Amino acid sequence: MRFTTKAHPRGFTLIEMIIVMSIVLVLLAIALPMYNQAILRSKEATFKKNLFTLNEVVQRYSEDKRQAPQQLDDLVQAGYLKAIPNDITGVNTTWQTEQETDPEKAWNPDQMGISGVVSGSNEPGSDGRPYSEWR
Repeated sequence: MRFTTKAHPRGFTLIEMIIVMSIVLVLLAIALPMYNQAILRSKEATFKKNLFTLNEVVQRYSEDKRQAPQQLDDLVQAGYLKAIPNDITGVNTTWQTEQETDPEKAWNPDQMGISGVVSGSNEPGSDGRPYSEWR
């Protein structure tokens, strides 16, 4: 009977496992901030589009009706929007409306309404300004 021993045992050594895990962790440390930044840019792009759309629809409504909307829901009820889009916060209830203030510039001085919309979030955006200051 002959006993043979294998020259190369199966599996990885502890050193090999540590090296592989270190490489994976370094790659994750590089990729994760880029991923988070890409997600933020995507959210901000959607927010900018929603903000632009809302303000544009407020103006169209005002021009068509010769009267500014009294609330954002008026835009949905009149068929200008299917639904109020989400703010940067992820919900559509945080939008802040800017009211017409000058009766001479208002569409209907007897019934002044919304002149524009801004975000209800004061968190800073990627440019350092709060979202509520974005136009």
